[in-house]
Amino acid sequence: MLAALVFVPSAPLLVPELAGPAASDTQPVRRAVFDAVAAARELGIDRWVALGTADAATAGRVCEPVRGTFARFGVDVPVATDTVTPTAAGSPTVTAADNALDGTTPRMSLSVLIAGWVAERMSLGPLHVCSVGSTTPPADCAALGAELSAPLEEGTERVAVLVVGDGSTALTDKAPGGGRRESAVALNDAVVAALGSADTSALAALDPQQCDVEGVGGRVAWQVAAGLVGDRRARGALDFADAPFGVGYVVATWTVEHGGRDR
Repeated sequence: MLAALVFVPSAPLLVPELAGPAASDTQPVRRAVFDAVAAARELGIDRWVALGTADAATAGRVCEPVRGTFARFGVDVPVATDTVTPTAAGSPTVTAADNALDGTTPRMSLSVLIAGWVAERMSLGPLHVCSVGSTTPPADCAALGAELSAPLEEGTERVAVLVVGDGSTALTDKAPGGGRRESAVALNDAVVAALGSADTSALAALDPQQCDVEGVGGRVAWQVAAGLVGDRRARGALDFADAPFGVGYVVATWTVEHGGRDR
């Protein structure tokens, strides 16, 4: 059964080898990630699933390689997830080969790299991966979340989901998304509030076009997560929210309650 969701940023600078001299600047968010995962693990989790937005600008599920590296971000830090969640019948899927349009070896999406790195650092075991194309519409995200939810209720395993995604890229004057925009700050504040309070309706209502304009990279993963929780009651806790490099980094934990469902 679904026991918890841990939301973490899709930030390469979480990896100390990539952060270099800036590693101390990223220590607070890195520690928040590790602490949130450790706290969820104390719930007696049997298995972890990773959920992230794929690099591919496509809709539907994306089949990711099980081996990857952060080399394209400056340092060859290898990552392995070991297993990939099978695609359910009828689900639109983009294969890894479809992503390698230039004929090169398919590369692991950043969100999956981060999930795999966290899983290895926290000894979470083999990580089942659900990677979803970045243009997937909200309705399809909700449907995919509901589809992924069904098998979680069939067994007795307690499952936690590591949801990887960033907020806006335009939160400070030197932000990579073109500097600070008040519209981006307002949208990011709404995302932080939704993640901190387990507000699935607010996440499901995020507008894809607005998220694209404001550089919000986590929209698809968050909307699939909202669909995954569905009408289950979840208790949210905000563990970290800041923009140390002008990008919205959020760490939050949802604990799923099984005493009933919202109607």
